[in-house]
Amino acid sequence: MSFIVDRVIPALNDGLIMSLALIVPSSTIGFVLGVCTGVARVFGPRWLRSLGNAFTTLFRGVPLVVQLMILYFGLPNLGIYLEPYAASVIGFILCTGAYQSEYVRGALLSIKQGQIKAASALGFTRLQTILWIVAPQAARRALPGCGNEIIYLIKYSSLAYVISCIELTGEAKILVSRTFRPTEVYLAAGVYYLVMVSAATWILHKLEERFAVPGFCGAKK
Repeated sequence: MSFIVDRVIPALNDGLIMSLALIVPSSTIGFVLGVCTGVARVFGPRWLRSLGNAFTTLFRGVPLVVQLMILYFGLPNLGIYLEPYAASVIGFILCTGAYQSEYVRGALLSIKQGQIKAASALGFTRLQTILWIVAPQAARRALPGCGNEIIYLIKYSSLAYVISCIELTGEAKILVSRTFRPTEVYLAAGVYYLVMVSAATWILHKLEERFAVPGFCGAKK
């Protein structure tokens, strides 16, 4: 027990701080990127839709660990040097943004075209229709999928250590290499991730209840 208290918890707490520093900006900026990309893929001009589709295909199709290695090890060959933290955050933002855009695109396409035509008949511009009629409904419908992607991102963050950004998993790996006690260390690290995911799940569930679309399954009456 003293090993857990004296060695494991302090080390993992340091890693937890770095993990949160990766997760919070990545999930926030990635969500904004996903919304913008999703809107562009549905309502943008043809060239913008093609660009959005290419972005989504690329970053959903290439494994995240490969993306991180390209950013950290590959870009220096082009004269671009990124710190491990910056490379990790950029990689997470691009990856989660691509997945978020697909959830947003599906939600936007689920809005009935009759609402868009009715808004046009009432004198709304295309931008006003998107901002005030389509987007609020789509955001509610996309929330479960986008929230699930944030939960995935909590676990994705464990890949940052492969490019020497020492977060929770990295700290656990270092501690194991020094103490040769993998069972206790990795079990403790697993508990940390479980707590983070459980907390995120609870918060997202509350948000889904708060913003549930009236009349749809799960909406409070």
